[in-house]
Amino acid sequence: MARGAADSLTARLRKSAHRARTGLRKSGVDYFRGDGSDWIALAGLLLTVPAITCGTIALPVWFSPAALVLPIVAGGLLLRPASLLGLYAAAAGALIVESLVLGPYMEGPARVTPGTVLVVAACGFFGLLIAQFRARVGVPWRRGGTMLFDLRERIRVQSALPRLPKGWHREMALRPAGGQSFSGDFVVAARTNGGRTLEAVLTDVSGKGMDAGSRALLLSGAFGGLLGSLPPHAFLPAANGYLLRQDWDEGFATSVHLVLDLESGDYELLSAGHLPALQLHAGSGRWEEKSAEGPLLGVYDGAQFDPVKGTLRPGDVLMLFTDGLVEASDREIAEGMDRLTGEADRYVATGFEGAAWHLIEAVAKDVNDDRALLLLRRES
Repeated sequence: MARGAADSLTARLRKSAHRARTGLRKSGVDYFRGDGSDWIALAGLLLTVPAITCGTIALPVWFSPAALVLPIVAGGLLLRPASLLGLYAAAAGALIVESLVLGPYMEGPARVTPGTVLVVAACGFFGLLIAQFRARVGVPWRRGGTMLFDLRERIRVQSALPRLPKGWHREMALRPAGGQSFSGDFVVAARTNGGRTLEAVLTDVSGKGMDAGSRALLLSGAFGGLLGSLPPHAFLPAANGYLLRQDWDEGFATSVHLVLDLESGDYELLSAGHLPALQLHAGSGRWEEKSAEGPLLGVYDGAQFDPVKGTLRPGDVLMLFTDGLVEASDREIAEGMDRLTGEADRYVATGFEGAAWHLIEAVAKDVNDDRALLLLRRES
């Protein structure tokens, strides 16, 4: 009997400990998601309100009544909307107390004036808007910047080109519109077929900058998963089907898929409404457009993508790029491509080392559009 009671007590203690651990873990998760209790921040800010009020009453020259905007601004960044309203009530009460103790604002300086009330109210209004936005997104301010940085780094890592065997040089440069951190252009690449084949996909999502950045992140992850998992000719049809299933209002994209044999230099290009690639033939020193046929991604189902073939011989260069590099309101695409090849000729003698970044600087530095350039050279 005693043993049964002991076992029952032990079971209850274990259940209590389990509930405590679960509650603590849930509180921690909720806190970092921005949904948990913010009583610590609320208590600290509520304590600053009477402190500022006492300072204003005792030393009105040094403590202005407008100093109440400081906890209000901090509350907009730290508190949930419901808690923020409690802080606002405390600030309003503090203004009333200051007004009663200091007297009417006509009798001297450092009084609570209508302008002070308007400033505090305006800061409170904008703080409430910020708090409501954070509550809707579910990302607290202290984590929002970290999340955006992480998203940017993921795009950068996904766009990294794999290391190529000796005899090949590759470069990629990406420049978002307006100097932003997010771009609607991205590259995914992988070594397939036992490392013998390089597959690279350059995609231009409709829109630019931040507007297209979220869709580019989603597509780069999806395209990276498809690349190498499907036969090369099945990649663009699968990507087209994926884009159609998203049902975005602005859901189309252009894309070019390169399949390069790293041993022979033979390649295939499959295009979905993308600009032609440019190949420099080292023997003649002339540039050739390599244009494949295919519709935009995300326009209609059952699209067909016909490849164009070519070969990179020693010294040859292949450039893939997006329209932001060659298209502008004051020039045609053909003129932009001529300008790009003219600038690229300057790097023939140097083996195109560092050429990708400098080419964007030379031909499309101030263009308000996303720009991307992928360059491959087979060394002599």
